[in-house]
Amino acid sequence: MQELYTQSSTGASSLEVSKVLRNTYALLAMTIAFSAVTATIAMAINFPYMGLWMLLPYIGLLYAVEKTKNSTAGIFWVFALTGYLGLTLGPILSFYIGTTGIEPIIMALGGTALIFFGLSGYVLVTRKDMSFATGFIMTGFLVAFVAMMASAFLDISGLSLAVSCMFLVLSSLLIMWQTSAIIHGGETNYISATVTLYVSLYNIFTILLSFLGASDD
Repeated sequence: MQELYTQSSTGASSLEVSKVLRNTYALLAMTIAFSAVTATIAMAINFPYMGLWMLLPYIGLLYAVEKTKNSTAGIFWVFALTGYLGLTLGPILSFYIGTTGIEPIIMALGGTALIFFGLSGYVLVTRKDMSFATGFIMTGFLVAFVAMMASAFLDISGLSLAVSCMFLVLSSLLIMWQTSAIIHGGETNYISATVTLYVSLYNIFTILLSFLGASDD
């Protein structure tokens, strides 16, 4: 009887994990498509580059997602957040298209997709538990954010490149961590998971684009 109960619990757990994964990837695909639309609109209307000021609406929208993630309103705020980030991509894409052409953008998209599918696929196949990296990733992002702010106000040679490399590595680790959290039951909210993965992809894409654009310049 105990064995039957254990097998039933395991089956239910597997179904829940599959549901969270399915909903996360479906919502992630939709938000990426929506961001592409808003980025195109931003390019068409010459939406201005906001620099660090983009963080203020971003933090507000992120807070709204966190507060509503357990309700249907969370879906609205996820699209509001990702749509806004798509808008902030518009002027960046316009700049690179005007200076280096579309090739770096295509290569950055391909590199981002390769990183995402490679890292998430690795965790899904090996079922590696990445919970041990939680503290390292959170601390790393805090340090990277402080370094980013310092780079914006101080003229320190090489700091901007170091910050970009830090965000690239940490965002890649975050993809593995979030995928691991889903398959091991540590993350059961697909809205939170979607936002984490989307922001990681946003970081990776913009960083790769800056590297490729600089190399082509």
